Amino acid sequence: MNKPLYHFFTNDHHRIETFLNQAILDPGNINMHSYHQFRKGLLRHIKMEEKTLFPAAKKANPDLMQKIIPRYRLEHGALTALMVPPPTLDLIKVIHYVLEKHDFAEEEPNGLYDVCEALTEGQTAQLLSILEKTEEVPAHPPNPAPIAIESAKRALERAGYDFDEIIRLSNDEIS
Repeated sequence: MNKPLYHFFTNDHHRIETFLNQAILDPGNINMHSYHQFRKGLLRHIKMEEKTLFPAAKKANPDLMQKIIPRYRLEHGALTALMVPPPTLDLIKVIHYVLEKHDFAEEEPNGLYDVCEALTEGQTAQLLSILEKTEEVPAHPPNPAPIAIESAKRALERAGYDFDEIIRLSNDEIS
């Protein structure tokens, strides 16, 4: 199997990651244009999975997908919540950490993309056509209110992550 859906989504992961990395080339000065491109790309990517990929795979095997999807939905919710506060270096460290774990679980052999690819075999061309036409998600400017970061931290907790622990781990790696 040549895995066109797998390649479509993993290529999009790399494209999105490039924007995030460009945003922090100068750690003392976050490039807001690159960060905005990252935000738009990530929200569109999540939309493609939630609105197109998951429903198609779930239609093929509801029981299996009912077991698999909740984890990804919680992580999508956490990542979406992390897009609300203004970016800081700590916020970006957390985003990087969660994306690394999330993307690996999607891309690993027999991971989410392999499962979805197998379940939707025969629909690939149609799904790719729909995915390519997916519009961007309208994104409000970052919200500096303290509740924005607190909500993001709670969403992270629901997905099994701890914001402050991730920051401690990343600071330990730097030390």
